[in-house]
Amino acid sequence: MAADAGSERTAIGEPILRAEGIKRVFGRGISAVTALSNIHLTIPQGTMVALRGRSGSGKTTLLNILGALDEPTEGKVIFRGRETTRLSGRERSALRRKEIGLVFQSFGLVPLMSAYENVEFGLRIAGGPSQGYRPAVETALEKVGMRERMKHRPPELSGGEQQRVAIARAIAHGPELLIADEPTAELDSRMGLQVMQVFRELVRHSGMTVVLTTHDPGIMELVDHVIALEDGTIAPQ
Repeated sequence: MAADAGSERTAIGEPILRAEGIKRVFGRGISAVTALSNIHLTIPQGTMVALRGRSGSGKTTLLNILGALDEPTEGKVIFRGRETTRLSGRERSALRRKEIGLVFQSFGLVPLMSAYENVEFGLRIAGGPSQGYRPAVETALEKVGMRERMKHRPPELSGGEQQRVAIARAIAHGPELLIADEPTAELDSRMGLQVMQVFRELVRHSGMTVVLTTHDPGIMELVDHVIALEDGTIAPQ
């Protein structure tokens, strides 16, 4: 059984995330557009799952709902036994800061800050550990292979290195769930593979769950499960 928020970590293989009857409509009346309809899915703890589909298929909309960035028009999302779709905006924000890591294709690093400072900044926003920031920051950078480059600023790093720093920032507070929207879209195939290997190591050694969007067939070969979306619904496998 999935744990409630704030309790022990969810057991490997147990469902960490469920979506039930998700529907998302943008706009009203004759201008309304249904982006998602009748979405049901279960994601086990300690797996890497890819949402794939063409542009406009609804994969980013679904990712945002799973990551508590957006609310569905209908349906519910259950994360670690807690229905996130019943939470207030403030509660969802706190959930993201404490229990979910977010990675975006644009990296989102502060150019004038070093890699270390970028990760520390994210940790401060999340609340940070009571014993201080440095151990958590260095551990996160170590996990993504960037500890030796932590004094470098983003302009001094390759695209793949910048994305690895962004991942370190997303995991420094110790989330169980990592949400990544097209994390390799801005990278060439070699750097994209390096980033996917980082995700794979996080799943293997930390028991983390990674849910990402992609349209790259090569990336989909590296994940545990693929969920295909077509016109806002889950396509038959």
